[in-house]
Order: sequence, then C-alpha cells, then structure tokens
Amino acid sequence: MFASIPNFKEFYDQNVFNKQGLECLRLLNEIIADFDVLLSKPKFSNVEKIKTIGSTYMAAAGLQPGTKDMCTCCYIHNHNDNESMSHPIVSRTYSGQSNVSKLSACDLHVQFLAERRGLQGIPVRNNYHIIILVEFALSMMNALEGINRDSFNTFQLRIGINHGPVIAGVIGAQKPQYDIWGDTVNIASRLDSSGLTGKIQVPESTKDILQNAGYKCDLRGDVQIKGKDKPIRTYLITPHLKEADTEISK
Repeated sequence: MFASIPNFKEFYDQNVFNKQGLECLRLLNEIIADFDVLLSKPKFSNVEKIKTIGSTYMAAAGLQPGTKDMCTCCYIHNHNDNESMSHPIVSRTYSGQSNVSKLSACDLHVQFLAERRGLQGIPVRNNYHIIILVEFALSMMNALEGINRDSFNTFQLRIGINHGPVIAGVIGAQKPQYDIWGDTVNIASRLDSSGLTGKIQVPESTKDILQNAGYKCDLRGDVQIKGKDKPIRTYLITPHLKEADTEISK
C-alpha cells in the first residue's frame, strides 16, 4: 500500500511566518505519527510500516512467514465489534467451549462479516491480509480527517493497494534499511500516483477479493501505468469515513 497526500506540496511553503517550512513539517510529523499510532492497535498487528517518502506512507501486510494464522485471530479477539463476537461459533471458540481451530475461527469470523452483507463463500485463508490492509487505509483516512478538523486544513489521501508476492529484506552496511521489492510493489506505487484523491485504487485481482468481502468497488477503467505495456483495469473504493475506526490514543 502507498498512501500519499497530494495537496501537501501545495501546503508546504518556506517563509518567515512558518519558520522556513518548519511548522509545515511539524504538521506532517503529526500526521505520520497518528498513522503510526494506528499500528499499535491489535487488529493491525499484521500491518508493517515500510517507510515514508516525503508525504507518502508505505505499508504492507502478511510479511511474517509462519505467523499469518495468529494475526487474524488477534484481529477477531480484539476487534471492537460486539455484533461480530455474538456469532455463536466465534463466541464459543473464545470462551473455551469449542475445539474449532484458530484458523477456522478466523474463517468463521470473516465469513460472518460477509453474511451480514448478504454474501456467501468468501475465500478467506489467503486473503485476510488484504482486507486488514484496506481497513488500515480507511482508518488512515479517518485519522487525517480528524487532523483536518483540528488544523483547519483539507488534506486528503490518495491510496494504491495491490497484492501478490514480494521480496523483503535488509540491505546496506551503514544505516541498513528494511524494504520490499517486486512487481507487486511497483504496481501499488503506480496505483497511488495514478489514483484519485480521497479514494483507494486497486487492480482487478484485488477488487475480486474485496468485492467478495463486501466492499463496494466502482470500475474506473483501463489505466496506463508506468512500466506496463498494456493498461490495467482498476477499481475505486470510496470510503464511508464514519464506518472506519477513528480512535487514536494520544
């Protein structure tokens, strides 16, 4: 996931009134710090911040080999959703009255959320990282909206999300940097840069997963992105800010 604030460049200015841009950077730091606070929430324990590039926030989910089953269980157990925890099988699982495995509990929980939207048969096992990353993106949008209210600004995020294989590692002898590489990353970056402000842009393969999970995905069309010979078909997720988690612990 790449999440940019396109209009921050317009906001940034160096003059005597803002201490040559220092006050602008202080506000950017506050924005990034609030995004970082979201990572401390148990349901986002599987989301990894990679780095920031200017006013762009880069993150990924599902990068911990061998621990993916635990992550969504943490999401279920800590999710502040009384209705979802009232699901009879999930409730029994966490009260010790069922022998349902952790992964099965994850499947049941996400399946239950889909049933609330009138959907059936979600392919869950390899897809919940995508769902959690979208929820993180929606929470970022809400956090930024809160900062706008306090600072009288109109910042908006433009987000690109893609899923697929990546290479992750640390390179360098001096100040080593953890990073991820691959075509999946490149496309996510281009989905951000070619996206629309206030929306999340995803490719068709990611759209299929999110749509099955109950997200409303609107066709944007075929978009030519750098590094690809042919345009790729993309879809837009328009957030309903009141539905996302906005709580930030200061």
